[in-house]
Amino acid sequence: MSAQPLNPPASPYGADDGARIAVPPVFDAGFLGALDTLFAWRRDVRHFATRPLEEAAFADLLARAAQAPSVGLSQPWRLVRVREPGRRAAVRTIFETCNAEALALQPTERAGLYARLKLAGLDDAPEQIAVFVDPEPEAGHGLGRATMPETIAYSAVLAIHTLWLAAAARGIGLGWVSILDPVSVARALDVPERWRLVGYLCIGYPAELSDTPELERAGWEHRRPTGAFLVER
Repeated sequence: MSAQPLNPPASPYGADDGARIAVPPVFDAGFLGALDTLFAWRRDVRHFATRPLEEAAFADLLARAAQAPSVGLSQPWRLVRVREPGRRAAVRTIFETCNAEALALQPTERAGLYARLKLAGLDDAPEQIAVFVDPEPEAGHGLGRATMPETIAYSAVLAIHTLWLAAAARGIGLGWVSILDPVSVARALDVPERWRLVGYLCIGYPAELSDTPELERAGWEHRRPTGAFLVER
């Protein structure tokens, strides 16, 4: 399983202009198979071991997230590492309030199942990161978002997904908590008013591993084939 370099392409600018052309790798069948396995085993982790995450491993994940694509190369994501017990407790309280409201909205036939879908990450995960987006970042100079400003938030989502895959490849779990009030979380974490919450992440070593989503194993929902959401024109 390896990535073999190609022959360097000729510079379109000439041989003497000092331009540096990176040599792209060639990913072999073994690598592609492993990548497919990574996609299959990446999970939204809800149950974590309390084992601490090594500082070097955590820093490496953040470095991978920073390699995500972003509109106009703006890198608009803002990561808040939540470590203070008081702030964690505040986020936990916000979750409990929102979760109770969500449970009340469930139809009778699903309420019991919803109540059993425990989210223990906020209690056990050694690392918690709130991912915010700065809607008006200085970097990027506004490129690519004049007609679709929501691409700023999409960029933050790509950073989360990049981190997620990097974590899964290293045997580290990530759970995305979305049952939260964004304004309340922003206040609890004392961030700039213009920042917008995109996701709250629990990160650590999974208590269990499976290549099947927990929501599917619990009978909440099942993956659908590509034809269910593919439209051709």
